[in-house]
Amino acid sequence: MKVLANDGISKSSIKALEKGGFEVITTKVAQEQVANFINTHDVKVLLVRSATKVRKDIIDACPGLKIIGRGGVGMDNIDVAYAREKGLHVINTPASSSESVAELVFAHLFTGVRFLHDANRNMPLEGDTNFDGLKKAYANGIELRGKTLGIIGFGRIGQAVAKMALGLGMKVIAADKYVHEAVIRVDFYNGQFINVEIITEPLEEVIKHADFITLHVPAQDSYVIGKEELQLMKDNVGIINCARGGVIDEVALIEALDEDKVLFAGLDVFENEPTPEIRILMHPKISLTPHIGAATLEAQDRIGTELAEQIISLLKNS
Repeated sequence: MKVLANDGISKSSIKALEKGGFEVITTKVAQEQVANFINTHDVKVLLVRSATKVRKDIIDACPGLKIIGRGGVGMDNIDVAYAREKGLHVINTPASSSESVAELVFAHLFTGVRFLHDANRNMPLEGDTNFDGLKKAYANGIELRGKTLGIIGFGRIGQAVAKMALGLGMKVIAADKYVHEAVIRVDFYNGQFINVEIITEPLEEVIKHADFITLHVPAQDSYVIGKEELQLMKDNVGIINCARGGVIDEVALIEALDEDKVLFAGLDVFENEPTPEIRILMHPKISLTPHIGAATLEAQDRIGTELAEQIISLLKNS
């Protein structure tokens, strides 16, 4: 059986699939050619990440397709319900990338509180002529220890972020419509651990009391953070979005940054991907990455291996 990994796949997962008797195709097929490629090559399994969209047209056009797999958590690029109605298996890997996304959140947090995003732009330009001026400009850093981190969305990734925050000595508060409480186990290198119980609060309370806010929610029909929510926040709040584009009103965010309401933002996702707004890309108070939350070698290995195990189980045992 043939597997098309259209958005890439790790070497370890290719080995696992080949050992299970599958042929893995890693050719990158253009979106409009996906259905034709699947039918021409008799592909049974289509694996995607966030780039390839699997909508009704592809599902209807590919009667031989048996499995659609998403390497990662969110499946908003797949018409999941429709695919399942048509008898296809739709699988994902919700636990595989949590740690990687959580570490990127803290990369943006550390960057923001120490102005690294701006310093790394300006040091190459002015470091040799305006060293003392830059030193003064970036002298008012903030420690994360002792501050309150508000986590909006307290699923696997939100809880992974909470572990790291607790390890840093931060207070953690969280909001989630579906998760009412969670016990966060913080493990240490020597086998010791502590358990911390966190009871979620209303969104408004988290927004009001957090020094820093990070979002971990799926794609939404409307903004989670808009102008009203920004006004409720503390002055000099830091905001991180490594979840989905469109959950923060970017126009309102820029206004809040320009008015010094928001100290900095860290964005891995954008309303208009893959062409984010120039005002976002050029803003001196925004730390930027190009949707790479799950893009670590370790996460991609876990994602690929987990997908391979699910595929082998579904097709070999059916």
